[in-house]
Amino acid sequence: MRSEQEVNKAIERYADTVRRLCMIYLKNYADTEDIFQTVFLKYVLSSVSFESEEHEKAWFIRVTINACKDLLKSFFRSHTVSLDEVMDQPAGISQDYREVLEAVLSLPQKYRDVVYLHYYEEYTAPQISNILGKNVNTIYTLLTRSKQMLREKLGGDGYE
Repeated sequence: MRSEQEVNKAIERYADTVRRLCMIYLKNYADTEDIFQTVFLKYVLSSVSFESEEHEKAWFIRVTINACKDLLKSFFRSHTVSLDEVMDQPAGISQDYREVLEAVLSLPQKYRDVVYLHYYEEYTAPQISNILGKNVNTIYTLLTRSKQMLREKLGGDGYE
């Protein structure tokens, strides 16, 4: 079990990353908070020793993605409708941001993952390749295709 100081440092470093990843996958604040707690509980109970800060960050990303996928596959999740889907989104987000966010969230999962890791977490294609366990050239292809899909959804070259 990890020390309180170690856990607090990890929360300071990775809380935003974990929450953003959860929102991309789950599109739901309550589920995001549940997975957030799950991920950090796994960290507290884990005995994994990390080689570097990058290794630790990659571990958090991988555990978060797996926890989100597990939740999405659960029986309860597949047989309910989220209130967020029923209600309109709040008007506090600017129209341009909302349009881009909706376009990114409408991408198939494999494209959403690479877009998030590349543009939000600023990972390079080789780093994304290691995190997702895919070939580097596959990552480049996914990035290129996702940019094209976003260009088509957003109507032109003005959103690069």
